[in-house]
Amino acid sequence: MDSSSKPTLVANDLVVTLDYTLTVDDELVDSTDGGEPIEFLQGHRNIIPGLEAALYGMETGDEKDVTIQPAAAYGDYDPERLVDVPRDQIDQEVDLKVGAMLHLEDTEGQVHDARIASVGDNKVTFDLNHPLAGKALHFSVKIVDLRNASSEELAHGHVHGAGHEH
Repeated sequence: MDSSSKPTLVANDLVVTLDYTLTVDDELVDSTDGGEPIEFLQGHRNIIPGLEAALYGMETGDEKDVTIQPAAAYGDYDPERLVDVPRDQIDQEVDLKVGAMLHLEDTEGQVHDARIASVGDNKVTFDLNHPLAGKALHFSVKIVDLRNASSEELAHGHVHGAGHEH
């Protein structure tokens, strides 16, 4: 294919511009409605695998409703990812509200996103599962545009927008 020709079908190494609405259990979770569509590099795991797979072969202007099961999204909910931390090991300035998101650093220095699952007198339980783990995700998508990726975008594995810093 001539690198200057405009692509017509979603395929690997193309920049896809996508409008979407995401619902889980009939509740709106996220949407580009009223905002800018997202751009990503197809085939480079810039979006969840199940959604990426569902887009192959779609054309600019095509719309589709698709349900992505947990295994192709954020995985199954894993009760082993609940972590109890003694309350005296948590900075007293941290506002301990159930449902609050914060970053935890493990003993190896890795930082993990965590949600406060419960707060007790002596311990706080953090949930390290993604908030959408174990959930079926329902997407309504529309392919807004397709373009060839630049060699730099392909080398870096993601889209470079205006003002991109390496």
